[in-house]
Amino acid sequence: MDDLNLTNTEVEKKAGSILEHSLRGEIKNVVFASDDETYTVLKLIDTKGAEHVVVGPITGAYAGQGIEVLGIWENHREHGRQFKAKSYKYILPSTPDGIKRYLSSGLIYGIGPKYAEAIVNKFGERTLDILDNYSSRLNEIPGLGKKRVEMVKTAWKEHEQKRDIFIFLQSLGISTAYAIRIYKVYGDKSPQVIRENPYRLAEEVDGIGFIMSDKIGGSLGLQKTDDARLSAGVLYSLNRLSEAGHVCYPESEFIKNTAKLLDVEEANAVRGLDIAIEKGYAVRETINESSDGVLSKKMIYSTYLYNAEKELASILNGLCNVKVHHGQKIKEAEIQSKILFNPGQLQAVDSVAQFPLSIITGGPGVGKTTVVGEIVRRAKFARLKVYLAAPTGRASKRLSESCKSIAMTIHRMLKWEPEKRSFYYGSKIALPCDLLIVDEVSMLDIPLALYLFRAIAQGTTVVMVGDSDQLPSVGPGTFLADLIMSGKAKVTHLTQIYRQKEGSRIITNAHAVNAGRLPDISPVPKDVLTDFYWIEQEEPDQVLKTICDMVRDRIPKRFGFDPMRDVQVLSPMNRASCGTIALNKLLQSELNPEDKHRMHFTFGDMIYRSGDRVMQTSNNYDKGVFNGDMGRIIGIMHEDKKFRVAFEGSMVDYDYIEADQLNLAYAITVHKSQGSEFPAVIIPMLTQHFMMLQKNLLYTAMTRAKKLLVIIGSKKALGMAVNNTRLEPRFSMLLDRLKKF
Repeated sequence: MDDLNLTNTEVEKKAGSILEHSLRGEIKNVVFASDDETYTVLKLIDTKGAEHVVVGPITGAYAGQGIEVLGIWENHREHGRQFKAKSYKYILPSTPDGIKRYLSSGLIYGIGPKYAEAIVNKFGERTLDILDNYSSRLNEIPGLGKKRVEMVKTAWKEHEQKRDIFIFLQSLGISTAYAIRIYKVYGDKSPQVIRENPYRLAEEVDGIGFIMSDKIGGSLGLQKTDDARLSAGVLYSLNRLSEAGHVCYPESEFIKNTAKLLDVEEANAVRGLDIAIEKGYAVRETINESSDGVLSKKMIYSTYLYNAEKELASILNGLCNVKVHHGQKIKEAEIQSKILFNPGQLQAVDSVAQFPLSIITGGPGVGKTTVVGEIVRRAKFARLKVYLAAPTGRASKRLSESCKSIAMTIHRMLKWEPEKRSFYYGSKIALPCDLLIVDEVSMLDIPLALYLFRAIAQGTTVVMVGDSDQLPSVGPGTFLADLIMSGKAKVTHLTQIYRQKEGSRIITNAHAVNAGRLPDISPVPKDVLTDFYWIEQEEPDQVLKTICDMVRDRIPKRFGFDPMRDVQVLSPMNRASCGTIALNKLLQSELNPEDKHRMHFTFGDMIYRSGDRVMQTSNNYDKGVFNGDMGRIIGIMHEDKKFRVAFEGSMVDYDYIEADQLNLAYAITVHKSQGSEFPAVIIPMLTQHFMMLQKNLLYTAMTRAKKLLVIIGSKKALGMAVNNTRLEPRFSMLLDRLKKF
C-alpha cells in the first residue's frame, strides 16, 4: 500500500486468487450500523467524486470522516456492486464539505461552524494545506479579526501535534466527543495507555463505561478472558448491581451473574473476582448467621460501598446513644398553639425533645408538614439554630414554603468544594446547627446518607421525615426501612388523614392503593371539576395520542395549567411504546417543535432545543447539579459548543459533549420523580409496563400530584399494580450492622 495517495489510486495485491483493493475518500453517510458495530453499511465519496457502497466491521464512522479501506469488490445479488472492507483507517478529509465538518467537529478550540465555513469558502480543498503551511493567509478572510486569526493559528498548531492521536482513537470506534475527553485525561500518552489497558478508561474518563472500553479492547484484539477485562468486568458487575439498588450481593449469585455478563466460564469470573479483590476494587465479607459460625454467607461489595456501609452504621449508633442533645430544650418551649394536634402528632413533636434521632413517617395528607412546622416553631422559641434540608431542589423548596424558613438541598447544605473534591462539612467540620430536619428521607441511599451523617455533630438533634411506603431510593440500599426496623430511632407513624376532608380524591385513592385496594375510578359529572380522573384506554397508540391532547390542550384549557411548567408525565419505565423515551420525543415535537428561530443542537440521536425541559441524570459536584434536578434549556451557544440550563435557583453551562448528563424531562420515570410534587400529573398504566407494575410504584406516582392526577390505561394493568406487593430484594447488611451495636 506504499503508493496510496490523494488521487484514489486503486492498489491491487495478490492474496491467493483474490485481488485486494484500496479505496480512499470521505464518508457521505452511514446507512446502517448494527448495535454491536460488527456490521456497517456506508456510502463513500472517493477523491474523484464517485459514490460507492462500503460494507464491513467499521466502528466510529460518521459523515464527513476521511477513510481509507482495504478489501475486495463484490456483486451483491440484491444491492449490486459494493466494496467489502477487511480493514480500514481514518484519515484527514479532502473535500470542502468534509473539511468543514472536520474543522467544526469540536476538535479544534476556537473554530466553530461559522468560522469553519468562512475558512473553507475561501480556500476550498486547499484549506488544510493553508493551515499547515501558509496560516498567515487567514488574514485574507473578511470578518476574521487579528485576535481570532491568532487564536485559530495557535489552535491548529496544537491540533497538528495531536492529530495522529485522534485519528488513532477514531480508528478504534471512539467518537470525537469521547476522543476529546480521553486526550484531556492522558494527553500524548493516550495511545500508549489504551494499548496497555483500555479498561482504565472506564474508571478514569468521564462518560466512558465498561461497554465502550470492552469494544475498544476487542478492536485491539484482547481476549474475553484477559485479566484486565475480567477484573474490570467484576467492577462493572458490581456497579450494575448498585444501580439496581444493591449494596452487596451473595458471592455464588454474583459469580453466575458476572460470568453471564462477561460471556465467560464461571471459573474465569472467580479469577476476575480474586484479581479485583487483590487490586482493592472489591471486598469479600463472610457474614456469620449463627453464633458458632456454622451458618454463614459470603457477600461481595465494591470497596467504596463496603466502607460506606460500615462507617454509616458506626455513626448512626453513636448518634442514637447520645444522652444529652439540643432538642431537649424544646420541652421547655411548649407554648400554646392555635392548631389542635392529634395524639400521634403530639408524640412526633415530643419525640424531638426525648430522642437524638427521630423519624416521622406516614402517607399524604396525614399532617407531616404541620408537625414539622410546629417543631420548627418550638425550636425557634427555644433559640435553637435550625437547619432544614431535603434531597432535591423541589422538595427543599416545598419544605421552605411550609415552614416559612430557609431550606436547602443536602448537597448544597454540605457545600461541595470543587478544588478539594470534597464537601466542606463532614467528619472534620460539622454542620453548625442544633436541630436538623431532613424531609423525603425515603430518597436517601447509602452514599448520600453517609455524607449527611458524617457532618452531624454529637449533640445535634436530628428529625427525619418521609413516607416509608414509597419506592426505595434510586441509589443503593434501603436506608429508611433499615433504620426503622433497627429500632435505633424513635419512629412515629402518622395515620389520620386530614386532607381527605377537603374532598381530595388524590389522597383517598393513594391511601386505597397503599392499603391494597383499587382506586375509585368512577366517572364524575362533566360539569364538576375534581382532582382525580381515570381514562380507560388499552391501545398504546391511543394512550400516546390522549396524553398529547391532555398536555397540549385539554388540561391547560380546563384547569389553566401551563403545559411546559405545570404538567408532568410519569411513566413506569423508560422503554416500550409508552415509556419515557418515546413520550419525550413525542411531547417535544408537540410542545417545543422544530422552528427556524429556535436554536438547537444534536447529541447522538437526540435533538436538544432552546426551551426544552431537561433532567440531570448524574451528580455533577463541580457544577452543583445533582441526579434528579430539573431545569430548562435557556441558551445555545453554537460557536462555543455550549448550552445553558436554568435550574431552581441557578444557571449552569454545559459543553455539548456533556449532554450525556441530561435527558429530556417532558416525561420522566416514577423513580426519578421521587421527592418532587407537580401541579398536574399524568400516568400511563398499561400491561406493556408489567415488569414495573408494583403497588409502591403506583402509590409513589399518585402522591407526586398536588392538584390534578390523570391515569390513562387499562383496568388489568391497574389491578396488576395494586395486587403486586412483592418487593424486589435489595441486598445490604446495614440492618445487621445496626443491630449488632
